[in-house]
Amino acid sequence: MTTIFARLPWLHKLLIVMITAITVVATLLLPDPETLIQTPNQLKVGQHYPVALDYDLLAQEEQLPPMVVLQWKKQTVQPGESSALLFKKVGLSARSLYQLTSSNEDIHYQLTHLRPGDQLYFGLNDDNDIVQLRRQLNSYETFVINKTSSGYESHIEAKEVYFQYNYAQATIHSNFWNAASQAGLTPNQIMQLAGIFGWDIDFALDIRSGDHFQLLYQEKVVEGEVMERGDIIAATFTNQGKTFTAIRDDESGNYYDENGRAMKKAFLRSPVDFRRVSSNFNPRRLHPVTGRVRPHRGTDYVAPVGTPIWAAGDGIVQKAGYNQFNGNYVFIRHSNTYVTKYLHLSRRMVKTGQRVKQGQTIGTLGGTGRVTGPHLHYEFLVHGIHKNPRTVDLPLSKSLTGKTRDTFIANAKLRLAKLSRYSELLFATSPSQ
Repeated sequence: MTTIFARLPWLHKLLIVMITAITVVATLLLPDPETLIQTPNQLKVGQHYPVALDYDLLAQEEQLPPMVVLQWKKQTVQPGESSALLFKKVGLSARSLYQLTSSNEDIHYQLTHLRPGDQLYFGLNDDNDIVQLRRQLNSYETFVINKTSSGYESHIEAKEVYFQYNYAQATIHSNFWNAASQAGLTPNQIMQLAGIFGWDIDFALDIRSGDHFQLLYQEKVVEGEVMERGDIIAATFTNQGKTFTAIRDDESGNYYDENGRAMKKAFLRSPVDFRRVSSNFNPRRLHPVTGRVRPHRGTDYVAPVGTPIWAAGDGIVQKAGYNQFNGNYVFIRHSNTYVTKYLHLSRRMVKTGQRVKQGQTIGTLGGTGRVTGPHLHYEFLVHGIHKNPRTVDLPLSKSLTGKTRDTFIANAKLRLAKLSRYSELLFATSPSQ
């Protein structure tokens, strides 16, 4: 046997030694087989047995505060109402308001910048103390104030908002407002559309039957429901055979044409919200009082007395005063080239020498001076010469350049293609709508 073992390869010898050693160790260390027999179950089915309880844990559970049931009171802000008055209406003291507004800057701002129509929801406990206060900021955001052990904390609850595109178009038959309303646009969208193209089109004078517009705009969708109309993304407006195009630049929020030129000009085409016009620019117009042929070097806008009148561009008030012919008037100088004049105001809201910004209210429409009825008489002078404000070439605002322009033009092409595709899909069979 020894001879056979000696003839084995050394690896086999090593394995035999290891297996032998493991067998010896296992024999010595394994427990007695009798000890491995399971003890029969000592518990009997159906019989009750005592169980030890941890009474300390039970005592802690009993100390947990009960769920607070809140009484909710709703208050809608009325014109002239303050937070103090709203708190008083729900039985809260001025001290309660102070405790909230002094907690942090966000709470202070939200409760001191209320607007008519805002709604506050007061969550009160049995002691009429504020546990929670909610102010809805918009259709998807709510400002929430919670009472804590150390005072009050606040945060904004925001629902997830999705954006989708929608499209509208119309051909004008009676007036712009009616056509836009029938196309499904909201008043805000109508005013935004007029604002985008208002640098090129006088919506009080230039609109004609047969004019056409189309626009692509965003909608905000919350929980599957359209909650708000968003910005106009791209639009075209054909006025008297000439088509203007505008695309929104997401970076600045401004609008440019397809070549990156700014839609905004140095002057507004109209210094008043679009309304019916009593007369156009006519150098041989009969004077409304004397009946004589006298140049009517401007444009008359008829609107309700008190309608705000806007500065057509940035400038300095050259003169603001009153005389028997012009009534209340304001003259504004815009650099050394341009002057605009606003006559027959019911009220002046600027003074001589005052600097004004484009779109700033400088007065209100009236019927002062030599007039047959309330209206605004508006004049536009270039180097001292009267020009028709509807057709005069206006200096451009700053346009896009360089890489910013290249990026914008690439995006503009995509948006105009989308505008065209929506038009084909939704109105292919009724282009006159």
